[in-house]
Amino acid sequence: MNRPNVLALLLILTISCNSQEKEKKVIKQHKYTNALVSETSPYLLQHAHNPVHWYPWSEVALEKAQKENKLLLISIGYSACHWCHVMEHESFEDSTVAKIMNDNFICIKVDREERPDIDQLYMTAVQLMNQRGGWPLNCVALPNGKPFWGGTYFRKEDWKKEILGLASIYKKDPNRVIEFADRLTLGIQQVENLGMNMQEADFTWQDLDNMVDAWVERFDNREGGSDGAPKFPMPNTYSFLLKYAHLVKNTDILDHIELTLDKMAFGGIYDQIGGGFARYSVDNSWKVPHFEKMLYDNAQMVSLYSEAYLKFRNPLYKEIVFETLEFVQRELMGKNGAFYSALDADSEGEEGKFYVWNKAELKLCLGEDFEIFKDYYNINKKGLWEHGNYILLKKKTKKQISKKHTVSFSGLEDKIKAWKKILMKQRDKRIRPGLDDKSLSSWNGLMLKGYIDAYMVFGEEKHLAVALQNANFIVNTQMQNDGKLWHSYKDGRSTINAYLEDYALLSSAFIRLYEATFDEIWLRRSEQLVSYSLENFYDNNSGMFYFTSKLDPALVARKMEINDNVIPASNSVMANVLYDLGTLLDKDNYKQRAIIIANNVRPDMQKYASAGYANYGNLILKEINPYYEVAVVGKDAHTKAMELNQTYIPNKLLLGTSQSSEMELLQKKYIQGSTMIYVCEHKVCQMPTSNIMKAQKLMK
Repeated sequence: MNRPNVLALLLILTISCNSQEKEKKVIKQHKYTNALVSETSPYLLQHAHNPVHWYPWSEVALEKAQKENKLLLISIGYSACHWCHVMEHESFEDSTVAKIMNDNFICIKVDREERPDIDQLYMTAVQLMNQRGGWPLNCVALPNGKPFWGGTYFRKEDWKKEILGLASIYKKDPNRVIEFADRLTLGIQQVENLGMNMQEADFTWQDLDNMVDAWVERFDNREGGSDGAPKFPMPNTYSFLLKYAHLVKNTDILDHIELTLDKMAFGGIYDQIGGGFARYSVDNSWKVPHFEKMLYDNAQMVSLYSEAYLKFRNPLYKEIVFETLEFVQRELMGKNGAFYSALDADSEGEEGKFYVWNKAELKLCLGEDFEIFKDYYNINKKGLWEHGNYILLKKKTKKQISKKHTVSFSGLEDKIKAWKKILMKQRDKRIRPGLDDKSLSSWNGLMLKGYIDAYMVFGEEKHLAVALQNANFIVNTQMQNDGKLWHSYKDGRSTINAYLEDYALLSSAFIRLYEATFDEIWLRRSEQLVSYSLENFYDNNSGMFYFTSKLDPALVARKMEINDNVIPASNSVMANVLYDLGTLLDKDNYKQRAIIIANNVRPDMQKYASAGYANYGNLILKEINPYYEVAVVGKDAHTKAMELNQTYIPNKLLLGTSQSSEMELLQKKYIQGSTMIYVCEHKVCQMPTSNIMKAQKLMK
């Protein structure tokens, strides 16, 4: 460490004496300490005492590599990643491996959740080289950042062999390495970077039919989801399919959606005791989860099950929504209203240990109820996992169990509540999985929307209260006066210039919050974020948005996020935001930008017909189907809007006021002493009505 001058030392001691003493004590407790010790990311801090001389991604590390002509070894992961932990323990905690890494490379650790731009770049490189990717993601790059080698998890001996070989090749034949890195970088720059589609944007139902027909061929109509394993929930895809199938009255697809939602809710991927979903199922029947719980999954699942409840009226879906929100508020929310990122898959070094049960423990906890419990949660061959442990999952409904065991339905429900309370209390005695307590603006936007969607369907004021608390946290902590956002927050520190995903997902959530409250401040904040995005992320040549701001230090490629994945792509979200905000604020230029984006991806939608375009499908539905502007105006506007929302009408956008408003679509609609509903399309309104059923019929 460099010795600070006396003045600087006095200043530091004056400001943060206590924190510095604490840091000294932490360093003394560890044999090794590297540059990650000053970071806020829980994932980076996990590696702060490795013998590897890790740096965070920074100008300091990049300049050091250039100065010493050393290769960059870039290792990317996240705190809840099981195999990231395994590789750390096997290789990065080993001093002999660390010596090889330190002698030959400048080693950089990246939290993929904090730096999705870097992760996207090097993931693309690995996928181009290996046709597959995953985490931990390990790349070796030239001192200028251009990658030429990469992979995922390596056993210790394989890792040593690989990196020694790479260092040797670079020393013996650097020109060969540089030539390959240049070609690979060119390929990276070309992936997911679209130009302007000059063909007319004449969307038709056939565009969506072609895409959906390809998906249907891959439906697993026995276990739900797509064929094969692993199985990911993909809530964005199913939200689109639900809207599409409802509007075209496709009962086969609706049946598949309902099957999938039921199977996920019954499976081990859902925490049957504490609520909430794991990231994915490793098998094809939703039984064995990869036990990490991510905020972004649970946020979107809340939105999906809320929407599905309106369509199918299945009480199970309401139960899933409420239990998942209780889990989020209990385990992934701070007192300041911020939502945390994730819970680890591991506890005590074992994946899933916190969540599974053995028979003896269950018998002791449940006593005479064990026989019914055993049948309901499959403490049998179906639920058996490994080492005599069981994953709780369901195959029979409450109705079937109550009939089989001659217990009343209400009596069984009381028992289930009691079982969950008993086992939650028992589980709380265990060592908990690690918590990633950083708050990402983008993921908070997804969870904010989840709470609002639940409120809009079920009318629980507590859900709106949480949503408003979170929205105000975002505005007061992560949003600056000019609309600029911070990406990450932890321990009172807002860090990292935000990405397009932050602006897009928060803009979307704020629009939804306006629909729930009719408070125009949320529309103005959404517009502020959109205006900032257009200034700093928009590419006029293509009509698309870059993932990173023009203010960010340049990487070897400036990427666009085009394809939806477990989270919808930032371009697809922003396109829907532009369309909805343009509708609400009567700004046709916003809507035209949205259409340009959808038209740009249209050739790939037809060519690849993959779920990576589901959210663009949502936008196209708005364009080819009636998309109703439903204005509710008068003293009971909010109450009427909530009643109106109790029927599944996915092709509507709510706006309203309890008094006069200057919004274009609300002007001259206020009548003192009454509340009227105006069903409009392209600003042309049908005769207003005060009757909910009449208004709903106008949209069918």
